[in-house]
Amino acid sequence: MRMSKSAWQIKAGAVAGICLLFGIVYVLNPSFWGEFWDVCLSGDMHRIAAYINSFGSWAMVFSFFLVLFFNAVGFPPAMIFSTANALIFGIVPGILLAWIAETVGVALSFVLLRFLFRDAAEEVIAKYKSLQKIDDFSGRSGFRVMLVARVIPYLPSGLLNALGAVSKMSFRDFTLAALIGKLPSTAIEAMIGHDAVTASENPHRLVFSLVLAAVLIVGFVIYEKRQKK
Repeated sequence: MRMSKSAWQIKAGAVAGICLLFGIVYVLNPSFWGEFWDVCLSGDMHRIAAYINSFGSWAMVFSFFLVLFFNAVGFPPAMIFSTANALIFGIVPGILLAWIAETVGVALSFVLLRFLFRDAAEEVIAKYKSLQKIDDFSGRSGFRVMLVARVIPYLPSGLLNALGAVSKMSFRDFTLAALIGKLPSTAIEAMIGHDAVTASENPHRLVFSLVLAAVLIVGFVIYEKRQKK
């Protein structure tokens, strides 16, 4: 089905709006993007945490939108900021902040990616019966599959967002799966990151988190193999 001219105009407007947002940030603070990327690419978690904390009373708000935005974009990995949150605000508050922000971020990503790419995906899917079966399956069982995928730590969030958006999966199922599944995965990523940076404080928790992450990843691989059979 060919997209109407008005639909193309709306999508072009959405892309222009995103570019405008980047432009506004640049106008308000021309050095922001350069400083921000320099801090992120340094790989120094203490430096990243200190940068976020430099916003003072606005640090939690800034971190919330930071996690939200990069979960929507899919890069860089949000676990960087989950770790920073745990270092700044404490394990539990940091995890809760990251969990809520990540869920909102992936929901926004789903809406944007579906709006931009679902029509094109439908045209491709219509040409192949195998893709039609996968698409139908995503509509029936998308919640279960996405929930399992979200529980697994370190799976690329951007990839899961894209797969969900171009499938038949409903927004409700996608968002609910993210809300439930992201809590354990975000908690594990934040604890591993926090304890890796402060290993001398609680080495036993770091070992426990690593073992739990390995169990979940292996369990996901076994689950996928059984589903294929």
